[in-house]
Amino acid sequence: MTLVARIAPPILFGGRRAGLLIERNLMVYRRGWLVIVSGFFEPLFYLLSIGLGIGALVGSVVVNGQEVPYTAFVAPALLASSAMNGAIYDSTFNVFFKLNYAKTYDAILSTPVGVGDVALGEIGWALIRGGIYAAAFLVVMVVLGMVLSPWAVLALPAALLVSFAFGAAGMAATSFMRTWQDFDLVQLVILPLFLFSATFYPITTYPEPIQTLVQLTPLYHGVNLIRSLTTGEIETALLVDVAYLAVMGLLGLAITSRRLGKLLLK
Repeated sequence: MTLVARIAPPILFGGRRAGLLIERNLMVYRRGWLVIVSGFFEPLFYLLSIGLGIGALVGSVVVNGQEVPYTAFVAPALLASSAMNGAIYDSTFNVFFKLNYAKTYDAILSTPVGVGDVALGEIGWALIRGGIYAAAFLVVMVVLGMVLSPWAVLALPAALLVSFAFGAAGMAATSFMRTWQDFDLVQLVILPLFLFSATFYPITTYPEPIQTLVQLTPLYHGVNLIRSLTTGEIETALLVDVAYLAVMGLLGLAITSRRLGKLLLK
């Protein structure tokens, strides 16, 4: 029964000890907090250079029939990207090192902590890191006047959902990787998502077949959800974005738990 409990997804067995993994990561990073803070600046620089720089030339764009300033259009997309990047970094590079070199999880599993707890704890930490980036970025948006709707109070929970989805998917993908060169594939996926998920221009600028393809990608749903909240374009279709990201996260969590069981409980 103990073996089954460790291999099965933590959704079924609660992952009650997952908080210990989060506590461990907090202790590790208490002297390396600059590493976490540095990840916030990339999307901020994009915002200042493209949003404010090019935004002065573009003026405004039309989204769902509503004209919004270009800065208010780009900022929520960069917020979603910031949440994605924070979660992906922790759930891929760090997890790969712990799994294959530091052998951190082998030591952890000699305690009552199970693979489900490890999966939920590491994904939870990735969510926290992505959430830190998102919260800081949202504050910048408010200060610079890039928030157009009181619905923006839900932008932070939406960003946490983006972090959960990408953190779980990233850790699941990492469990299949064998060398550092495999991480080139991560960048091969993340960069096009960042550039083409209606981040810098409306999706309507694409031909219809490309629009359909973009709408199937995960970051687009995060961008669309957060942008709708910060601009006040609220509609029931946003539930599709929420469901997409939630299902993506839960599937990643279940796959990660099972894969760690196969890799660590041999």
